[in-house]
Amino acid sequence: MECAAVYFLFQYVMKQESEPSADNYDHADLSFQTGLRGTLQNHNWQIQLKSGSTLPVSKTEIKSSVFTVKRLFSTSHSSVDSKEMKKFQLLAHKWWDEEGEYSALHSMNDIRVPFIRDTLLNMSSNYHLGNPLSGVKILDVGCGGGLLSEPLGRLGASVTGIDPLEDNIRTADQHKSFDPVLAKRIQYKSSSLEEIVEESMETFDVIVASEVVEHVADLEMFIKCCSRVLKPEGSLFITTINKTQLSYILGIVVAEKIMGIVPEGTHDWEKFVPPEELERLLESNGFSVKTVNGMLYNPLSGSWSWLESTSVNYAMHAVKSGARGQSSPTDALSESESEQPSATAGTAV
Repeated sequence: MECAAVYFLFQYVMKQESEPSADNYDHADLSFQTGLRGTLQNHNWQIQLKSGSTLPVSKTEIKSSVFTVKRLFSTSHSSVDSKEMKKFQLLAHKWWDEEGEYSALHSMNDIRVPFIRDTLLNMSSNYHLGNPLSGVKILDVGCGGGLLSEPLGRLGASVTGIDPLEDNIRTADQHKSFDPVLAKRIQYKSSSLEEIVEESMETFDVIVASEVVEHVADLEMFIKCCSRVLKPEGSLFITTINKTQLSYILGIVVAEKIMGIVPEGTHDWEKFVPPEELERLLESNGFSVKTVNGMLYNPLSGSWSWLESTSVNYAMHAVKSGARGQSSPTDALSESESEQPSATAGTAV
């Protein structure tokens, strides 16, 4: 019964994606709910589709004085959610088990790494063969065990990975130590984004926040911090989950309760972020959204694919506004000296 339900579910999703509608998927979600109700009830799953709610928005305005910055970005006013940290604490030692709880994140590298790489290269006419991201300083926020930091390091980037969980950082440090090249290119730090703001003002060319924003306590605070540490004209890459009825069924009922792709309780549907809301917050904080692509994970094949629809997962690329006359962060691709290719530089990403 489980396999039949999942097979029907994905057949339905793919059919909807091949026949896009202008009705923002409300009608599709309702039809999907009705079609699966009998199957899910037989499986004793009670789906409670919740109404939308507004995302938490900080009332504090960022001001220019050092005192205000210190107060605003102190650990007492943090985007880190302690409840979310407790969830991931239990899995800190399992990051590099490709068949375990993080298998979907491992396979996500097949599309998210090329998305980041190709977007950056398309913004620059110069790059180093074998190390295309050489000279680019990347901040991986919520890096976990380093699943995304490592392939970016293999592409030549200088990567700083931060995570509030010390156990995650220990796992990431241990794993990168097996590759001497990565050990030089990647540094990890147990820290929240707010805690590095003052020491890292306009430091990074690129920020990646993959599968992170749906776990933060204050999304607007998080975006403000990203803007502070990113250089003018720097790029921000985000992957996350939309807040729809379909994402509730796929992301929580199927992924957590039926198939166990991720541990039950990993996600909170109330914290899922619609792309329109994320785009509004980004643009109100000095970003220009350039790309929004839909994503879908198929648990039957264990693979991800790009879609036109953003009704479940999506990836977003935004660029921070920059003052005229300032060099673009993509200039780093041409300014840095070529490095010797890593022994693992040919690894498929």
